Amino acid sequence: MPQARASHILVPSSAECEKLKKEIEGGAKFEDLAKKHSKCPSGQEGGDLGTFGPGQMVPEFDKVVFSGEVGKVLGPVKTEFGYHLIKVTSRK
Repeated sequence: MPQARASHILVPSSAECEKLKKEIEGGAKFEDLAKKHSKCPSGQEGGDLGTFGPGQMVPEFDKVVFSGEVGKVLGPVKTEFGYHLIKVTSRK
């Protein structure tokens, strides 16, 4: 079964997600922004969600994690929880 490791930043709006993505593209560290802005408890760990398999996250999140480019910041991805920036750190 495939496994992935990912980090994310969860915020309430698409606009905030886009703003943070631009900051990351400008050189800000994903982990630092997660600690400062993420509404998920994982934010305190730099957004790290650990390793998980398909079906362990909501479908919209899963789809991006298991098909998106590893190492690239992906999103905004809308789920029932809000808007996510997702960084897939590994997949096997």
